[in-house]
Amino acid sequence: DVNESKLDLDIDWSAVFKHVHTVSKTNPFWNELSASNPFVHDIAASNRNENNKYLSILKEKPYLFSKVSSNRDSLASSGDELDIDCLLRKTSARRSGRSKSVSDFLDIVDNRRFNPHKTTPQKTVASDMTWLQNDREAYKMAWLSHRQLTRSCLDLEAMSHSPGWAQTQATDIHVVCKLNHEGGSVQLPDSDINIHVPVGHVLPGEFQEVGLKAILNPPSSFNSELSSTVSPLIELTLSNLNTREAIFLEVKVAAKVKNDPLSQVMSDIVCFYSLNKEGPFKKLENCYTYQDTIQAKLTDLSHVMYAVIAVQANKIQPPATNVWDYVHRTVSVGIYGPKYIHPTFTAVFTIFGHNYIPGKLTICDIKKGGKNMPPVVFQLWGKHTFLLEKPQDLNISLVSCDPDFEVKMEDQSKNVKEEELKTGEMVRQQFLFSMLGCREMHFFVFLVQIKVLKSSQVTQFHVTTPDPAPKLSGIINRPKRLQNRKEIKSAPLLLIPTVKYPKFQNKTLSVNTYGVALKTVLRQNKIDYLLEYFKGDTIALLGEDKVKAIGQTKIKEWYVGVLRRKIGLVHCKNIKVISKEQAMDTADSELTTRNLVEQIALPFKKLTYIYSVVLSTVSESVYDWRALAEVLGYSHMSLDDFNEAHADKESERVAHVVKRMKEDCHANKKKRLFLYELIVALLKIDCQGLVARLTQDTIILTSAVKLGKYWRELAEKLARLTKQQIEAYEVPHQGKNGTVALEMMWKPAYDFLYTWGAHYGDSYRDVLQDLQSALDKMKNPVTKHWRELTGTLILVNCMEVLRASAFSKMEEEE
Repeated sequence: DVNESKLDLDIDWSAVFKHVHTVSKTNPFWNELSASNPFVHDIAASNRNENNKYLSILKEKPYLFSKVSSNRDSLASSGDELDIDCLLRKTSARRSGRSKSVSDFLDIVDNRRFNPHKTTPQKTVASDMTWLQNDREAYKMAWLSHRQLTRSCLDLEAMSHSPGWAQTQATDIHVVCKLNHEGGSVQLPDSDINIHVPVGHVLPGEFQEVGLKAILNPPSSFNSELSSTVSPLIELTLSNLNTREAIFLEVKVAAKVKNDPLSQVMSDIVCFYSLNKEGPFKKLENCYTYQDTIQAKLTDLSHVMYAVIAVQANKIQPPATNVWDYVHRTVSVGIYGPKYIHPTFTAVFTIFGHNYIPGKLTICDIKKGGKNMPPVVFQLWGKHTFLLEKPQDLNISLVSCDPDFEVKMEDQSKNVKEEELKTGEMVRQQFLFSMLGCREMHFFVFLVQIKVLKSSQVTQFHVTTPDPAPKLSGIINRPKRLQNRKEIKSAPLLLIPTVKYPKFQNKTLSVNTYGVALKTVLRQNKIDYLLEYFKGDTIALLGEDKVKAIGQTKIKEWYVGVLRRKIGLVHCKNIKVISKEQAMDTADSELTTRNLVEQIALPFKKLTYIYSVVLSTVSESVYDWRALAEVLGYSHMSLDDFNEAHADKESERVAHVVKRMKEDCHANKKKRLFLYELIVALLKIDCQGLVARLTQDTIILTSAVKLGKYWRELAEKLARLTKQQIEAYEVPHQGKNGTVALEMMWKPAYDFLYTWGAHYGDSYRDVLQDLQSALDKMKNPVTKHWRELTGTLILVNCMEVLRASAFSKMEEEE
């Protein structure tokens, strides 16, 4: 989290801080506070016999806190980094010195001893520690890094009762790279901002340290009727000015000029450059623009440089009213919140005038109980981009999709003014969420809706909150919920562009093994997923693996078979297994690959799922939106259909396709079922690993719902849990009366099953089979009436024969 620079964590801190001369009196690791900090105990011990040389600044100069200059300049406030000015302004005059941070101390000392306008380049990479002696910024960041180490020892249980605590680490939205004479590229994380350094930029044997930082609010002078910024203010730092080649700045911006002749003539995307943050800026001539990407050649190099991209118009010709009318302009929205949710928390809706959405944001103006809170670092929970024709008034509303949570009445709907959008600066709106009653905390989903007031345009998207803070006091650690698993990717990012999904072929299944029925089996009470047959029938067997499942009375072993175009289980003892060559008449046991896919996906018509989890899992695991759209019946879709979402990433396009299908299914509930159609589509593009994962997730959730209070019996059978361990799962979900309501009993059941299933790793077949066997052995098996788990066992046992028949190797090689 804190400054992922080259600061090593194994530095001998006692040596470093002992030799800091002018700043040593502000060293936060003094003796009196060392008892609570295991990392600085040795430093304190080494200083005890030095005649109290390192006294607390609070004892030595207590008057410092009452003489802070109100018109001081901040050396550490830029963009969304911690604004020290803001921190000091919001601090109560009566606040104790103990609660001041090292930033407070260093700023105060700086104002008294140094010229506040004199800054030195931040050396993030260094060969020794002498740079800490005189470099205030470096000293501060070293201390912050060390503080972060200390905070890793926090009591999470205590933290969970103190919302916002331990979330005030420094945010870091810059990157530093060290390059040799061979050059290379530096990218700002989670952005489309790159620096390209050519070969020979520096001499062989020399190095160039390139730093990149995004300052979220661009210079105000660039936003008017004739001009609008479409990138953050980019700060570029270089350590070596002994250069031979220019460098290139490449930025993907939030706009592209429209194709009509007037727009092409009247407007242009331009890069401006300056050696100072405040300007003056000059227009760069060596620029190349392709649609929404601009590449600028930087020749006038300095240790610190600034660049910003803007759309500029020569003049406004009616019917145009401002520069926005000449471009397709996208607006980026980020939803930020605390690292963990609490019974009451604030979510921050943020609009950016560019397409860089940082992963963290420092918020200075959070209020609690009518009082200002200290600056808090908020995490990005969700983001969205949409096309906005021109700056106009917007209405923002957040709606909880979970009855356990609500948005505070006065915060449910807020407006963003047209003038605010024109400034190009970051616009924020706060929404206060609170929990209803004393229910168990859990993650939930809420809807973000953006309405353009002067038109009918509505943009909406769902956001999933993080989990509540973990509680470590129970006997068994609570499992992480499904949301945390969405970060698992099944392929490296670099391989995504090369993924090619095979073409699904509808043809007759290739079967190698058959079975001849030794007796007739017809059931008066029909049982889903079990075949009926006459003596002498030839049944095609889809694989040699056996499935364990309950029949009408007891657990048996079954083969997965096909007869008269129906797939189901056939009892192993009721057939004689024969080879393909021995089979006489196989006409009744033939099946096409399309029919196979549609049948093995049938359980998903009845399984319970969490839509937001399914959406995120699929969007992060499918790497070609066109392939998915085609099998879902949207082969007519093109990139033009993404105007609303204006997705830059493949995952966002995939999510858009899935959402489109969800809406269509919702509009036709009687004929179309979302999860069923999605699984069929994924099987048709051979995403079997993803299908297996969705199968396990939905089976565990549905089993928990089906079991209710009977999960206790299952827990005893599956994991031999004691009564105390079962109670440990239920305690977090208890109501005021000390018991778990029946309608809430699925939650401890889900927590247990999820934890139990996690021990199997990737062995999803074993999870499904062992769960089936355990449910079958209960006193009153829920599987007697609920057969979907049996259906999913058929599904996973048919995957190999499906892949062998529907996706031929010849097709893949082509």
